[in-house]
Amino acid sequence: MLDIEKKLNLVVSITNADIESLNRDHVITTVLSPHTGKVVEITGDVDEAMKFALEGEKVTLDEETDRKLLRKIDLYVLPLICILYATQFMDKLSNSYAAILGLRKDLHMVGDMYSWTGSAFYLGYLAFEFPAAISLQRFPVVNTVAIYIIIWGVILCLHSVPGYEGFIALRTILGAFESAVTPAFVIVTAQWYKKEEVFLRTAIWFSFNGVGQILGPGAIAYNLYKHQNSYSMDAWKLIFIITGCITIVLGFAIFFHLPNNPTEAWFLTEHEKKLVVERIRGNQQGFGNKHFKKKQFIEALTDMKTWLFFLVALATDIPNGGITNFGTILLNESLGYTVLKTLLMSMVTGACEVVGCISFAYCYRFYPVRMFWATLVSCLSVMNLCFLAFSSNHKLQMAGYTMYGYSPVLFICILSSVASNIAGHTKKVTVNAIFLIGYCVGNLIGPQTFVAKQAPNYAGAKAAMVACGIVATLAMIAIWILYVKENKKRDAESDEQKLVFEAIENHEFADLTDKENPLFRYTV
Repeated sequence: MLDIEKKLNLVVSITNADIESLNRDHVITTVLSPHTGKVVEITGDVDEAMKFALEGEKVTLDEETDRKLLRKIDLYVLPLICILYATQFMDKLSNSYAAILGLRKDLHMVGDMYSWTGSAFYLGYLAFEFPAAISLQRFPVVNTVAIYIIIWGVILCLHSVPGYEGFIALRTILGAFESAVTPAFVIVTAQWYKKEEVFLRTAIWFSFNGVGQILGPGAIAYNLYKHQNSYSMDAWKLIFIITGCITIVLGFAIFFHLPNNPTEAWFLTEHEKKLVVERIRGNQQGFGNKHFKKKQFIEALTDMKTWLFFLVALATDIPNGGITNFGTILLNESLGYTVLKTLLMSMVTGACEVVGCISFAYCYRFYPVRMFWATLVSCLSVMNLCFLAFSSNHKLQMAGYTMYGYSPVLFICILSSVASNIAGHTKKVTVNAIFLIGYCVGNLIGPQTFVAKQAPNYAGAKAAMVACGIVATLAMIAIWILYVKENKKRDAESDEQKLVFEAIENHEFADLTDKENPLFRYTV
């Protein structure tokens, strides 16, 4: 390894280099990573933020300016993402609302036919997850996801016309196009926010699933059912048309409003764009890189945390898949609520999700260990699932069903961990895709645990939910332990080894992975 003086001299040439003129495979310098013992190559294939960091004068960011800039980012970026997330959850739940408004009867569903309408969505999601992830890396992330959103809105509208076979086909295609949404907004959140800000922001936009659960049954399904004799079309068909049209409008709004990265933001001055680059420097990652890197892909596959993320998603979303598709049926048939009361009670669960998710994420400000809050919520979720599964008291069952609404905190924790704790753009995209494949498989399996012959209580499905909740909690604790051990190992490395790496100016934007970069620390 080069000595420190030689490395410092090399830095001057790197910071004056024209990154644009370098071949992306050209090795600028090499460093021995002290915690892995492997040589790290810094090539011309850097993060997009590197080029912007090297342009013009250096900027400094004081605390007051940082606060003002954060407020501006929140104002222009967060609202549209939140609205979109509420809408996409309404789209997912539209199948559940339609089920009790005549969908099953009109399409002559018997036995487990309805279960497959839920699983088909996630089959499409599963099949398209990696292609969607690659397209988000290769092409402008916001423009790409906006096109997917518009197409899925059109597909949703078409749900109102076919028979059962066509309905299954459309559910599968819908899942394919919706598969890009979550990975896209994980990338966008990582582009704009500091590590310590990611958890709360992810919680805010993800919690709008709950807003969708309030608006879907309350503002749409309830009123359609109540006035169903006033329409020339069946109420369940109108659900798909209304939510589809809303989705199409939002797709166009996102295409024209949200920038693909902060340096393209129409609402920032040139000076503010440089400040955004500076404020995320501490993340040890930038805006992204459009080129697929095989080494990062392999590192993602061999990182134990990747598969623990997958396990958490799988175990968490088996219950989620069941409740998303069968929640209204459980309330209507198992707990004995009328159709109208079922729709109204579904709104309570949505409200619980909004308040619970944001509240737990806000608590992070006072005790900044998000793994603690996620593990706590996971334990509470197991308790709520036990109420739903094993209690004979309908009020306690309803309480368990309702309070399960804040369980997405666990999912939010992993999403924010992918955003802030996975560095290297190809690795981030890969881990994100594998995590969401776990999400897909869980949601695919979930409806299948509801066996028709066990209706209306579905004892087997309820027991499976509890078992999955316990597995998710144990996997979450394992991730927490790995983060703590890795941070302690890196803190124990010698200052001389760290200084060599720090000497490479703008190394934060070299598109290095979290394992390659010895200065990277995991946010616990």
